[in-house]
Amino acid sequence: MSYYIINGGHRLEGAVSVGGAKNAALAIIPAAILCGEPCVIENLPYIDDVRVMTELLSQIGAKTEFSSNGVLCIDPSGINNVCVTFDMVNSLRASYYLLGALLGRYGHAEVSFPGGCPIGQRPIDQHIKGFKALGAEVEIENGIVKAKADKLVGSEIYLDIASVGATINIMLAAARADGITIINNAAKEPYIVDVANFLNMMGASVKGAGTDIIRINGRKQLHGCNYAIIPDQMEAGTFMIAAAATGGDVIINNVIPAHLDAISAKLMETGATVREGNDGRDFYVRVSSSRRLRSVNIKTLPYPGFPTDLQQPMMALLSTAEGTSLVMETMFEERFNHVNGLNRMGANISVSSRTALVQGVKRLMGAQLQVTDLRAGAALVIAAMMADGKSKVENIHYIDRGYEHFEHKLCGLGADIVRLG
Repeated sequence: MSYYIINGGHRLEGAVSVGGAKNAALAIIPAAILCGEPCVIENLPYIDDVRVMTELLSQIGAKTEFSSNGVLCIDPSGINNVCVTFDMVNSLRASYYLLGALLGRYGHAEVSFPGGCPIGQRPIDQHIKGFKALGAEVEIENGIVKAKADKLVGSEIYLDIASVGATINIMLAAARADGITIINNAAKEPYIVDVANFLNMMGASVKGAGTDIIRINGRKQLHGCNYAIIPDQMEAGTFMIAAAATGGDVIINNVIPAHLDAISAKLMETGATVREGNDGRDFYVRVSSSRRLRSVNIKTLPYPGFPTDLQQPMMALLSTAEGTSLVMETMFEERFNHVNGLNRMGANISVSSRTALVQGVKRLMGAQLQVTDLRAGAALVIAAMMADGKSKVENIHYIDRGYEHFEHKLCGLGADIVRLG
């Protein structure tokens, strides 16, 4: 198994470019099934999760060609299988988007309960509620979700929680349903807007994405298109935190600054400097810090609140901030798996239920660390770069799932990271 050796104490300086959004990509790739014609998707991150999703489409009969420059060509016309087994999806949570896409295109889908990072329960009851409202019969048998409908018909749906996954899955199924579907209490994340834009490029009619009410006017036919994925909000946020945590000065290129407002505000609250700009081609943010940062309180919330995906990297920064920080995790009950690793490095963090009390220490020390999930991996890498001495970070396959060329980008900023194994 591959691992990192990280020599800490190097401030990050320079510029780095952000890749395409993982969470948008994992919904847009299966969405291409809906048109039945070739699509070209650009600016995809070259990460394990995207490669797995691409392979899933190949296994059910689609033709795919994914190049290392982030361009994926999909021809879904040859799909001949609507059954996706556990062996095919056991490492990928977002495989549930195949339910909405296959149901919308073929009126039938059978997809095993998905895998993914162990960060807590992520039920799909709201997905099923939406499919049923559209007229599908849904049952769960031996860990497989089976959805079938002779005809999908538009309906008004109220989500009990503003679920990103359920909002997208219902959008996919409703895009080719008969009539109008209205999703109330829809999630508002940038990924949802990106998926809606992709559907509209294929000829769908999706309005209101980015608000809590989305209206989909079903179309009988969709067509292929070319589309470029938005920049990854979470990758950008990770580099912003890493810059501040190491006392660095980093320009993060290819971002949408409005998507980063919550993290920018918290970093400025700690005492870091955050500036936004445009170099004539792309937007960027520049993050710098030259002194010990201050403690802040964080509560994770759906967009536009502070994202749960950046809670773990932010806690690494707060571990050496002056004062005491309170971190409240409202999204996933097991998203404090990184705390043991931080404490092994000398941090002073105590956890009670979904709240962590972080009492800032003056410095962290290098240690042997085990990554437990994607964003915990980012947190431990940031902590290792902050620390005095050498750290060994194991189980980095979790990091490969969501960060493109992570160690290469960090080394380009001055980090001392070697990948071995």
